[in-house]
Amino acid sequence: MGMRNIIVGQSGGPTSVINSSLAGVYKTAIERGFDKVYGMLHGIQGFLDEQYVDLSTQIHSDMDIELLKRTPSAFLGSCRYKLPEIHEDMEIYEKIFGILDKLEIEAFIYIGGNDSMDTIKKLSDYAIVKGHKQKFLGVPKTIDNDLALTDHTPGFGSAAKYIGASTKEVIRDALGLTYKKEMITIIEVMGRNAGWLTGATALAKTEECEGPDLIYLPEVPFDIDVFLSKIKDLLKEKKSIIVAVSEGIKLPDGRYVCELSGGGDYVDAFGHKQLTGTAAYLANFLGAEIGCKTRAVEFSTLQRSASHMASRVDINEAFMVGGAAVKAADEGDSGKMVVIDRVSDDPYMSAAGIYDVHKIANNEKTVPRAWLNKTADYVTEEFINYIEPLIQGDYPPFMVNGLPQHLVLKK
Repeated sequence: MGMRNIIVGQSGGPTSVINSSLAGVYKTAIERGFDKVYGMLHGIQGFLDEQYVDLSTQIHSDMDIELLKRTPSAFLGSCRYKLPEIHEDMEIYEKIFGILDKLEIEAFIYIGGNDSMDTIKKLSDYAIVKGHKQKFLGVPKTIDNDLALTDHTPGFGSAAKYIGASTKEVIRDALGLTYKKEMITIIEVMGRNAGWLTGATALAKTEECEGPDLIYLPEVPFDIDVFLSKIKDLLKEKKSIIVAVSEGIKLPDGRYVCELSGGGDYVDAFGHKQLTGTAAYLANFLGAEIGCKTRAVEFSTLQRSASHMASRVDINEAFMVGGAAVKAADEGDSGKMVVIDRVSDDPYMSAAGIYDVHKIANNEKTVPRAWLNKTADYVTEEFINYIEPLIQGDYPPFMVNGLPQHLVLKK
């Protein structure tokens, strides 16, 4: 009998709970009797350079696992690397499987979003065609919440919690600055084609907070003239106006709003334009058109790295899906992604399910049009009811000298 080894990697934009999935993979693999748990450094791209580590040299105790759950960003390092189609470059696949055979890998677990599931799909297809025995499982991860067939994705709940809380704080700040003057604040939230995160700004609407005045998602074309008219109407009623926009809102002609300021030139390996400057452009536009004080606030990478604001529900579910992937591989599944199924809303309960990755990879789940109001400038109660259970509970960081402690890879 050969060794029973498993390897896990992380890919794409990290989240504040991505390492909880990694902890779930490691703990479950040890409990199920795998001999070694390897971590690939910087995803499949690092793996091609034979960059990997035995995780038992990094995780020595349950305390380390608890620290890992509370550590933001990708503990193993990430990448944005698109595997070629199998027929385009067989050598890359032969190299990957050569390394897997050398390490006696039985299961390959990849934690990531849409593009990462594309990697699982291609590797599992190649294994079937060439008769390789390794199992390939995907673990969902993305703050964008745009993966198909899963109720939601680990990382989304914590990002939504941070966005809701930060929006409340921005609103309070703005209200303190509008004595005898008007001010418009534009909040820019991550989201290329899906507005789940931007919709989360509506969580700021509570007993003691009005919430944002307008919310614009990329699912519906953005009419800048209608927008200007609405702002002018709002200024007749109040001095402080808060608008939340997705970074990916587009004009009716298909251009990103951020491109109007010259942004969006950089394109990554998957053909995604870098989106930045949407709020800045709109703030400058309104300042010129209306003549009052405007400001742009970008939550930027804080949305995905604020582990001190992580949701307990989110961390626990991230751990659950990591463990479920190991269990599925151990029981013979391959070419699948673990999903989160919502079992109940009140009380909220979820469970891990599993679906064919071919039905998930390269498919984006967007906010249903019915979850936006008629004028597409705010989300509905259904949206709030969907998102609220996901932000519940806290996972207090371990504080050292007043700051959160993290687990850091020792190379």
